[in-house]
Amino acid sequence: MARASSKHDRDQALDFQGFLNDLQDWEMSLNDKDKKLKSRGLVKEKLETRVVDEDRKLVAKAAISDNSSNARQYDYSRNYDSITHLSGDFMKEESSPDATSEKELGNEYFKQKKFKEAVDCYSRSIALSPTAVAYANRAMAYLKMRRFQEAEDDCTEALNLDDRYIKAYSRRSTARKELGKLKESIEDAEFALRLEPHNQEIKKQYAETKSLYEKEILNKASGALRSSMQKVGKSKVEVNKHVGAVQSVSRSSQKIVTAAIQEDHNKKNHKKQELKASVQELAARAASLAKAEVAKNITPPNSAYQFEVSWRGLAGDRTLQARLLKVTSPVALPQIFKNAMSAPMLVDIIRCIATFFTEEMDLAVKYLENLAKVSRFDTIMMCLSSTDRADLHRIWDDVFCNNATPMEYAERLDNLRSSYCPKQ
Repeated sequence: MARASSKHDRDQALDFQGFLNDLQDWEMSLNDKDKKLKSRGLVKEKLETRVVDEDRKLVAKAAISDNSSNARQYDYSRNYDSITHLSGDFMKEESSPDATSEKELGNEYFKQKKFKEAVDCYSRSIALSPTAVAYANRAMAYLKMRRFQEAEDDCTEALNLDDRYIKAYSRRSTARKELGKLKESIEDAEFALRLEPHNQEIKKQYAETKSLYEKEILNKASGALRSSMQKVGKSKVEVNKHVGAVQSVSRSSQKIVTAAIQEDHNKKNHKKQELKASVQELAARAASLAKAEVAKNITPPNSAYQFEVSWRGLAGDRTLQARLLKVTSPVALPQIFKNAMSAPMLVDIIRCIATFFTEEMDLAVKYLENLAKVSRFDTIMMCLSSTDRADLHRIWDDVFCNNATPMEYAERLDNLRSSYCPKQ
């Protein structure tokens, strides 16, 4: 019996020694992985604390192992399972990078001016979970690398995810300025400024881009003027040649030569007029074809920015603006504009609605009802100028609520009057 008990104790000692060896191996492996994670700044202090706590518990339980062999075996099994589970979680965290960690690592590389590495990290973050911030951050890295087209594309993707992300508008404005798209750059900066009117950086960006655009327009105008002046100069040279020829002939033939020159001049003027008329006709036809083509390509906007850019592009043509409005569902207006509607835009839309109210009353009233549901509508109405207020009152009385308006629509419009035409 004594020999059996001694053999049993030796077996248990060997088991425990094997367990300690396993523990040491696991600890060395864990330390190696810990060093790797620390080099990337991803080691979690909380997890380290949990591991240390588990180690302490294990040692404490091993120290009292002589209480009973069953208890020792139970503690060994339970703690080994616990640490194995903890190790599995740790390995899983190491082998499964998350989008946020990649983005933060990209930020660190950006601070170190390692823009290529930052782009790689942001790209992995986007692949794991695309966000407006990740796209905009990668765009900023592209700007630093002077890859302006990629920067513009990334900002557009960011705005597709969040159409009120000011940094994306600002960075796309910068990219477009570098690409020579000055008009589009101004539109981005202007829209960002509307979202955040007191942002001094965006104010500066808007002013600089606008100044560049105005210089470009001035240079084009100056070039056209110089070209015209050169043509005028050539005409003067031709006239002087004719005058010299006239002075060289005798007085008796001077009238004949002058008449011939005048006739030649008249013929040239006639041809110029015919050419001008022909050019104007071609221009009118081209404009008509362009207008038809634009009408075909009008698509429903998904954001306030898209709507406003399209609306401005069709400025001066109420027919095309009405078409843009009609391809946009009335019930979608509050979601499209959110809280980015401006007072001038609201008044202009109402003026456009007035142009097709008589032909499509039901649709026009639906637009008016849903515009009133746009966020901060009451605040927008308070910002109207006295001229716009007077214009709205006139439209309401002369167009929307005149004697020819059917009763079913007149009642709905009367209910809307207090919203659109508040008492002074």
